[in-house]
Amino acid sequence: MFESLTDRLTTAIRKIRGLDSLTEENMAESLKEVRTALLSADVHFKVAREFVERVKAQAVGLKVVESVSPGQMIVKVIYDELTKLLGEGGRELLNKKPLRILMVGLHGSGKTTSTAKLGRFLTKKGYKPMVIACDVYRPAAIDQLETLARQEKLLFFCDRTEKNVPLLGQRGLEASQAQGADAVIFDTAGRLQIDAELIKEVQLLRDRIQPDEVLLVADSALGQEAVNVAKAFHEALGLTGIVLTKLDGDARGGAALSMKEITKVPIKFAGTGEKTDDFDLFHPERMADRILGMGDVATLVEIAQEKIDAKEAERMAEKMQSADFDLQDFLDQMKQIQKLGSMNSILGMMPGLSGLKLGDAEEKKMRQTEAIILSMTKKERRKPEILNASRRDRVAKGSGTGIRDVNAMLKNFEQMRGMMRMMKGKKGKDMMKQFEKEMKSGKFGDMKDMPGNFPGLPGGKK
Repeated sequence: MFESLTDRLTTAIRKIRGLDSLTEENMAESLKEVRTALLSADVHFKVAREFVERVKAQAVGLKVVESVSPGQMIVKVIYDELTKLLGEGGRELLNKKPLRILMVGLHGSGKTTSTAKLGRFLTKKGYKPMVIACDVYRPAAIDQLETLARQEKLLFFCDRTEKNVPLLGQRGLEASQAQGADAVIFDTAGRLQIDAELIKEVQLLRDRIQPDEVLLVADSALGQEAVNVAKAFHEALGLTGIVLTKLDGDARGGAALSMKEITKVPIKFAGTGEKTDDFDLFHPERMADRILGMGDVATLVEIAQEKIDAKEAERMAEKMQSADFDLQDFLDQMKQIQKLGSMNSILGMMPGLSGLKLGDAEEKKMRQTEAIILSMTKKERRKPEILNASRRDRVAKGSGTGIRDVNAMLKNFEQMRGMMRMMKGKKGKDMMKQFEKEMKSGKFGDMKDMPGNFPGLPGGKK
């Protein structure tokens, strides 16, 4: 989502590398580009202006620490300010039982899906959640929530005949108590725009159910308009948090960088896809890492721990180390990686690779490789050497590709397997030592600007 902002900020920061000092004059052009980058990402103009002023105030006259370049120092200042802008502290939900949560927002922001996602999240935290359908205007919303609740094994309550929303909420609360739910999430109706009727209805519901948390579900693609939406809901309802949805889309990211600063309400959760497990706590420092092109290893590790079979991964590692790796193993590995998300999202979380992006051709090639392997018999996957001309022709037809594509895939696989054989023994260890040496020398990119690696600076290595 932040690709354009990342590119522009990286360009601006690159211009101040090599400076002997940081002055208002020699930083003026670069900070102007930082402000332009923020505005281009739909960040509210007031937020962009104040952000640049804070960076300037901290950076001008900052004494350059030995072994740390001014470029590294300005990255650190910008990183710290981005983290503050995205929110510090107060992101966790109240730790209490029973817990009552009111979900509000505009039509189409993803409230119903986010309600189910939050229910799933709370289940993993040890709660017994119930979701309550309070959208009396869209029967489809009730059906959707009921389907999602059944899918995630959540308690569900609705009354399709009741049109009095506060009364409906009260009945849902009573039903949750009767069924032993210790977390109750109320999904409310949205509108295409904020109006007095919508606000009054949710105010009456809030007064009746007395929620512990009032969460605004906001579409990250709203841009600067998201700020006005957040302000209106906060003034009327007293928001306790924001759920930012569709972070996997092509939005420019302005909503994430503006809403917390304007409303002083923390972003508590982020939705990154359509599936109910594409939802987690929002981490400002990790988002700042990604915006500055530094990856997000912590999130990648968490996703891997949750979605990848540890025993299968260990088995695969042993096979790769022994070079006993066939096409079935390759297919299994591809499926494991797919559980982490798209390749572009994985690259975006890897330091040094976050600026890379696979194009449509590369993504198509990966899907084509999977189709070719799936068109083989189990015996052919285990022993690709038996794939003669007639077998390859059958595989090509079965996968909707050509003989040339099948041959190319098999050739690439054999080259990869050959590399694995080379990595065995002393020669492989020597190659790894050489690779590590070149990584440390910076041959594969400047990794020194990563937060946590700023000698002498707060949070850096000593």
